[in-house]
Amino acid sequence: MKKVIVLGGTGQLAQCIQNVQSVGLDIKYLNSQEANILEEGHLHEVFDNYRPEIVINCAAYTAVDMAEDEPLKAAAINSQAPKLIAQLCVKYDADLIHISTDFVFDGKSATPLTEEDFPNPINTYGKTKLLGEEAIISTLDNHVIIRTSWLYSEFGNNFLKTMLRLGLERNEIGIVFDQVGTPTYAMDLANVIVEIAQLDKPTYGLYHYSNEGTASWYDFAHSIFKYANINIQLKPIHTFQYPTKATRPAYSIMDKTKIKQTFGIAIPHWSDSLERCIKNI
Repeated sequence: MKKVIVLGGTGQLAQCIQNVQSVGLDIKYLNSQEANILEEGHLHEVFDNYRPEIVINCAAYTAVDMAEDEPLKAAAINSQAPKLIAQLCVKYDADLIHISTDFVFDGKSATPLTEEDFPNPINTYGKTKLLGEEAIISTLDNHVIIRTSWLYSEFGNNFLKTMLRLGLERNEIGIVFDQVGTPTYAMDLANVIVEIAQLDKPTYGLYHYSNEGTASWYDFAHSIFKYANINIQLKPIHTFQYPTKATRPAYSIMDKTKIKQTFGIAIPHWSDSLERCIKNI
């Protein structure tokens, strides 16, 4: 059995991984108290105790707007901690699977983004996540970094859960229609992470993963209310009509060719996965 530790073990993605069947993996899920990624001495003890062969880093500062007010905290979690984790993976000869984001791009592309496209983040969250990627790449050869987008599931706080709540509280809601990307069901991503972890020797590198297809936030919300049978007046609005502290990329559709070809995976369409998730809820 391969020893695996999951950092950020109580978060949305980690909870999804717990619900995926795995073969040949002995997985320990560690929360922020059990594995404080900001404390070098404590994290060193964690590696020493568990002696992991694979580390899955689901820990992240993901409050995009709050990051504008807390840049040092976001950087500590998203940039400095991944470097420390990578250094310990080198010391203990462990592979690292690290989760990153589509927000490393500026949203100015007109075609789906590949792993070779130049990142240019336009908010603090994206900048700190990119620095985390770069720290891992420069420190550890045995890494798989997966950029994902618009993550949702039955667990934690996310856009889907917010829409379901607002759908019961309001008669009308305005949703941005001029930001385009791909909703990603965290359970689908969890399946891919487990598949990669089960490989004897994965092909290391940087990968893009989201569900297939494209959507605006308006399209996403429309489908949520349709599948949940919630009757609400949905109004498409421009980004400028819903100002936020952090600027969001207008276009963040990712090309998944590399991950599909490398690992031989089929990716479901976002609307099919959304329907499946809502049925589970």
